[in-house]
Amino acid sequence: MKTCVLGTGAYGLALASILIRNKNEVIMWTHSEDEYNDLLKRRSSKLDGYIIPDGIMFTTNIKDAIIGTDLIVIAVPAFAFEDTVKLMSKYILKKQFVLIATKGIQQNTCLFLNDVFAKYLNNPLAVISGPTFAVDIIKEVPIGLSLATKSNKVEMVVRKCFENDKTKFRRTKDIIGVEICASIKNVMAIASGMLEGMGASDSTRALFLTESMNDIKELIDALGGKKKTILSFAGFGDILMTCTSKSSRNFSFGYLIGSGASHEEVNEYLENTTVEGMYTLKSIHKLVRKKNVKMPIINLIYDIIEGKKNKEELLRFLIEK
Repeated sequence: MKTCVLGTGAYGLALASILIRNKNEVIMWTHSEDEYNDLLKRRSSKLDGYIIPDGIMFTTNIKDAIIGTDLIVIAVPAFAFEDTVKLMSKYILKKQFVLIATKGIQQNTCLFLNDVFAKYLNNPLAVISGPTFAVDIIKEVPIGLSLATKSNKVEMVVRKCFENDKTKFRRTKDIIGVEICASIKNVMAIASGMLEGMGASDSTRALFLTESMNDIKELIDALGGKKKTILSFAGFGDILMTCTSKSSRNFSFGYLIGSGASHEEVNEYLENTTVEGMYTLKSIHKLVRKKNVKMPIINLIYDIIEGKKNKEELLRFLIEK
């Protein structure tokens, strides 16, 4: 099948590696001329020296990427999602299917990404999320993903393009539940990293993860999703991975704060690393207040990041909660 991936970051390249391995045609789009030229010159990524297969094509013209494509995969950062969808809307046909691999909540509107997409387009779509680091995907290890869609046709196309002996999907219709899990797990990973940096024991971090999962379950329910989604690849699977691994950029960022790194070190990390949890933290903090949902852990993490409370408050909170 003919596929395109919008976004040439680590995760986009990793997804493209599955598509090309499954004998699909693949073209990737980036808005950056510098990134485009660099990818053409090096034909490699920073993912452990991953050599990009010759079959993967690149372009800076989104029209060229979209025209004639069976499946469009959106893998841009959350802050660039709406602008990308606006560009797509000029060229996409109603019969084309869309797969959202971006994770996050829009800051100014508190909309989930499928709702942002719906402002401009009504193409059949799906959302994927699960415990999958980009570096693991390119190593072709077994992975599992939640595939959220209300369309059987989209499910069929996504499975045909991606599924193989190393890639597994579990279908759900709970798009909102999957998006909540996909977004908030990055925020929880920051807090988990803080605990690690503070020298918290495995028992304390297990306490945090358990409390977090219960809170997320209630948030899913309050926003119209299904509680059981917390037990999916997008829920428990991704939360477990992201909140316990030093390969997680969000966990590593939290570790810096927890270990007492200087403001200069923290800012340098943010300047050189995409920490999606920081973007999502502001969004989810605003969302829970707007929806009048009680989720004090979010307020506490936000206050610690903003310097309004000490990191030690996190330990006290876990007992008093």
